[in-house]
Amino acid sequence: MSSAELIRNAVHVLPAGALEAKLALGRPLRVKLGIDVTSPDIHVGRGIPLQRMRAFQDEWHTGVLIVGDYTTRIGDPSGRSTERPILSDEEIDRNAETYLEQALQILIPERTEVRRNSEWLAKLSFADVIRLTRIMTVAQMLERDDFAGRYTAGQPISVSELLYPLMQAYDSVAVEADIELGGTDQLYNLLAGREVMQAYGLEPQIVLTTPLLVSWDGEKMSSSVGNNIPLTAPPEEQFGRTMRISDDLLEEWYRLVVQAPVPDGDPLAAKLALARWIVTRSHGEDAARAAEEHFTRVVREGRAPDDVPEHALPPGDSIHVPAVLAEAFGLSTSEARRLIAQGGVKIDGRQVVDLDMPREELSGALVQAGKRRFVRLCS
Repeated sequence: MSSAELIRNAVHVLPAGALEAKLALGRPLRVKLGIDVTSPDIHVGRGIPLQRMRAFQDEWHTGVLIVGDYTTRIGDPSGRSTERPILSDEEIDRNAETYLEQALQILIPERTEVRRNSEWLAKLSFADVIRLTRIMTVAQMLERDDFAGRYTAGQPISVSELLYPLMQAYDSVAVEADIELGGTDQLYNLLAGREVMQAYGLEPQIVLTTPLLVSWDGEKMSSSVGNNIPLTAPPEEQFGRTMRISDDLLEEWYRLVVQAPVPDGDPLAAKLALARWIVTRSHGEDAARAAEEHFTRVVREGRAPDDVPEHALPPGDSIHVPAVLAEAFGLSTSEARRLIAQGGVKIDGRQVVDLDMPREELSGALVQAGKRRFVRLCS
């Protein structure tokens, strides 16, 4: 595989010419990617740098996946206008447990070294932290666009946030990284890794960034925003979410996710093929076929899925429909009322207009909320 293939879709490869020199060493390189466990899933956008790691693994290099269970306790400030909320230790540990299974949908297990950065960061003494902070100045930190904007606007920046790039950089020291991967929003942190490695007497890592995937809402894909496609989401959910992207995003998604050109012909056919590809990678071909059949039946044709869950009606002869919807679909009663008012609820194919209905009309009825949510009511 050529170096051009290794850096497919890369935005930055810094410094120029350094990768070729590293490859010429003739030894397996240590290719690092750090992921903070701010949510329980790795989504399709986060899979893009994982695909770069896989490309290096295919050439017998070692992928070093850093699960940021310790840095998550600070929260990465990259691209943020406010400080990130801090998760509990239990949430962090629970999320960390799920990451390896997801990452190995893309990576080669026997060429993947998985580390938690609590292994070394939790052992740093206060003197060690002071030594780390002497490597960079506050002025250097404030060169970051996100920090600069917040500082100019008079918004608070905690000292812990200033420590974050240094702690991520120390990960590179601990694992002796040759290359670090990350999205373009990580460029500052990755370059800080070069500076910190040099201060600790190590050869600085090469920095390789990949683009951020734009989701169906025009924003970068994010688990916290909810515009994501988790690698472990159910097949029907992955398929349906992929089909939400606009036609003008197809070229970018094919280039970054599938790493192939958009098929010729109808955009709908290309989008269906993309959804099949994403589901197949996570769940296999059979699951992709079933997910497409589900999408065709429920979304395109507006019919109920083959398997509709049942929901028991509450006692009483008069049933308050918003309360039943709220319980059946995990909505608030106000959301359920709003959905009814917008004409988004049907019972046995008829649009619901009344908030209260007789029990005999609801028993055994098929309820549809929106395009994709169905339940059969039973006594």
